[in-house]
Amino acid sequence: MPRAGRAQRIRSLAADVSLDAALLERRPRELSGGQRQRLAIARALASEPDVLVADEPVSALDAAVRGTILDLLDRLRRERGLAVLVVTHDLEVVRRIADTVAVMRSGELVEQGPAARVLLEPRHAFTRELLAAAT
Repeated sequence: MPRAGRAQRIRSLAADVSLDAALLERRPRELSGGQRQRLAIARALASEPDVLVADEPVSALDAAVRGTILDLLDRLRRERGLAVLVVTHDLEVVRRIADTVAVMRSGELVEQGPAARVLLEPRHAFTRELLAAAT
């Protein structure tokens, strides 16, 4: 891709994640946690994936920024037709954005299904324990 095309593509990706293009000139240490997360998402989108894997995407962010990042992931999912796989221990994140939930214990899948069913009517004892511990 020509240099001018690359610069335009980078600006476009920044806009896709609601990141001001002027921030692209800064060093990572000069960005807030939310800005760094948006930049990481933009980098992941650069290859135009069908699946976006987000490992603990909001764990280090404050509550206000967490919501905007989760909204961003949801918007990208809808607008781009992406499948978004979120790896998290945070049940509030699961409740907010998951359509389907898979519960793992020691690397083994113990339960999976529609989010509402798994969260409201868990079938596996470990899932019930997790949900009880979170309340």
